[in-house]
Amino acid sequence: MNAIELLPVGAPATPYSTIRVHDDAASDVHWLHMHADAGPGVRPCFRKPLMTEMHAYLDGITGAPQARSGRLRHLVLASAADAFNLGGDLDVFSGLIRARDGEGLLRYARSCIDGVYRFHAGLDGSFRTIALLQGDALGGGLEMALSCHTIVAEEGVGMGLPEVLFGLFPGMGAYNFLSRRVSPQLAERIILEGRVHTAEEMHAMGVVDILVPRGQGEQAVNDLIRQQQRIPQSYLAMNAVRGISNRVDYQELLDITRVWVDAALALDEKSLRTMDRLVKAQTRRSGQVRG
Repeated sequence: MNAIELLPVGAPATPYSTIRVHDDAASDVHWLHMHADAGPGVRPCFRKPLMTEMHAYLDGITGAPQARSGRLRHLVLASAADAFNLGGDLDVFSGLIRARDGEGLLRYARSCIDGVYRFHAGLDGSFRTIALLQGDALGGGLEMALSCHTIVAEEGVGMGLPEVLFGLFPGMGAYNFLSRRVSPQLAERIILEGRVHTAEEMHAMGVVDILVPRGQGEQAVNDLIRQQQRIPQSYLAMNAVRGISNRVDYQELLDITRVWVDAALALDEKSLRTMDRLVKAQTRRSGQVRG
């Protein structure tokens, strides 16, 4: 069976509508495809229903320490749409900013950093997290990918942090995670230029870990998982080592998010109209579902 096939006929119905999941209990591999409800008018971004279901799913697969018995597990984050993820919900952002609702912005942002922090930490520490990019990863979508242990990307995929186009910056982990993959100077340049890079460029810079031709991403992920499962205790130990020497602190994420909220509330109407145009562009490109 292909690792990302839907559950067979007769299997219990999934409680989710925005995500498609497949759990292989025998090999401790879990696949989570975002945007299962992709269709006309459904933007492949971090909409609130998607975030709620993702958190619920992560809660469900995170077992008690005594149930793990030292097993290495894998969580693969992918997409059912033609884009991996286009980032934060700009429609929500512009509405909250116009309403001067800083607390609303902070609640949304905290849900985002809760997610990236869990992927970064390997959930309960027993997971290796893998982002599979078969479509564009922009803004918060790239931040989520950067929080994973490994990024597998297919050639030609666009990757970027375009928030500077409307006078903002990516405030939910971009600098934290980028500066652990490349130099802080390069991380700043990527953020402030706001350019969309190809996966090939990001691989050359050291941001993408594994680059494969179009259509070979799933096979590359399966090969990686098999390789890591040959020495599970080494990878579990490496999770612990990363948590000691290369950890992104949750408070660090939260402090930067507060800076992001202040910067968002300072945006003028011209910047908000740019957001509105991007929302319309995202809506126009929606409707493509990955087979």
